[in-house]
Amino acid sequence: MADYRFYHPIEVRYGDLDPQGHLNNAKYLTYFEQARIAYIAHLGLWRPGSFMEIGIILADAHVTFRAPVQFGQRVHVGVRVTRLGNKSLTMEYSLVDMDTRQEMASGSTALVAYDYHTAKSIPIPDVWRRVISDFEQLSVIA
Repeated sequence: MADYRFYHPIEVRYGDLDPQGHLNNAKYLTYFEQARIAYIAHLGLWRPGSFMEIGIILADAHVTFRAPVQFGQRVHVGVRVTRLGNKSLTMEYSLVDMDTRQEMASGSTALVAYDYHTAKSIPIPDVWRRVISDFEQLSVIA
């Protein structure tokens, strides 16, 4: 998992489980979302309480389930940006058992830069492009 420069710990709560005692399928996207917001905050691109300033909306999501996650299991989510387009970016995720290092699930999302005040997509802000590119060591091609 060395390709991920950022990990966010996740608490697997009892309420996150399905009737079979495994992590409910829908919760994987919630865990990815938690890690995504933590990543953006870690890079200084968002401050808590400014939801109208986040400037990204989810356009597409994919999850690959590899192994069941259990209540109380120590997991964290790796997050990385793999593509910066003109108005959209791709993020990838890896849900990993912190003790065994087993990948429990992986996924990706396409996110669109968005101006909530005008309700229109916008180019990815230059500061976002610069900060993400530097952090991920990406060569940016729009």
